[in-house]
Amino acid sequence: MKKTITGLLLLFVLLTLAAQEKPDTVYTFRFVTDKDMFYVPFSGNDKELARLEACVERLKERIFAGEIPVRVEGYCTSLGSEVDNLAMAKIRSNRVKSELIIRQGLTEACFVTKNHSGSGDYVTVRISVPKVATAAQKDERQQAGQENADTQQPMEEQRETEESRFVAEQIRADSMVVVHPEAYVPAETTGTAAEETSGTDSYTLSLRANLLRWATLTPDLGLEWRISPSWGILVNGSWTSWSWNDKDRRYALWEVMPELRRYMGKEKRGYLGAMYKAGQFNYKFSATGKQGDLMGGGITGGYQLRLNDALSLDFSVAVGCLHADYEKYTVIDGVRVRRGTETKNWWGPVNAGVTLVWKIY
Repeated sequence: MKKTITGLLLLFVLLTLAAQEKPDTVYTFRFVTDKDMFYVPFSGNDKELARLEACVERLKERIFAGEIPVRVEGYCTSLGSEVDNLAMAKIRSNRVKSELIIRQGLTEACFVTKNHSGSGDYVTVRISVPKVATAAQKDERQQAGQENADTQQPMEEQRETEESRFVAEQIRADSMVVVHPEAYVPAETTGTAAEETSGTDSYTLSLRANLLRWATLTPDLGLEWRISPSWGILVNGSWTSWSWNDKDRRYALWEVMPELRRYMGKEKRGYLGAMYKAGQFNYKFSATGKQGDLMGGGITGGYQLRLNDALSLDFSVAVGCLHADYEKYTVIDGVRVRRGTETKNWWGPVNAGVTLVWKIY
């Protein structure tokens, strides 16, 4: 009988302990090297996020009451300097917090954030539940002469309570504005995390120089604005004016080429786009010269090869149609003599480039 009663009591204690929340649970979310976006399906992040949501749902009242802070720690080790690593870690921490704010309705005051340079490319979320003494533990302390132990908090619970009182002050000093639902759509709601979230080139301004045009002594410069992870607006301009052989030979032109691009793939390196070109030219490489206007457009495609954090090579080609209206002329005793006009339409390659891209910010 004594063995049976002892066994039942032991089983009751074990079931009571099993039913309690784990006192310290850590959830780890992995990030792609050099990326700041939170890809939910990546490397098991979706399962980890589901576990975290279930835990937050159970403890939401205590989290809002300030009893249980949600501790978020961001890590980055892949960038060149400690300052850059800390900045990247901060962004990653806020990506994870934004998911909890959107999905579970938490507020910024629920979090305690710390960011680190080094150790990897991930974010951890730690939920520490204050330990609650069981009836058996209280009886043991009473038998040991600790009559008031059942009314005193353990040291760890006291530290947790004290830290939770300063959650709001700490979070203001070590966090940045969290993305609102209108500005950031969780990857699971779209089903295309790799396409709708961005790499490091998103929302940046870049300076461009087409090396093929420079090789033909035609200075070429441009700007690109990545208005979103998948879309970019850019414009390139070229200008040159050369004459030789006592001005009997001539090579001059100016062109402006705006373009709209759609970047594709997980890394957002390949793209398709639409371009338009307009300008004027003056060519005289033989006895007869041609001077006039051109315009046209086409479909562009290409790939950006990353060199480092700031530089890339953009390989591109455009196929479409160019329309040119021009005059033919000869030069007699230094005077241009008109020899008629012509109009031509050209179908085929209308532009090509090996462009050096420098990300300004």
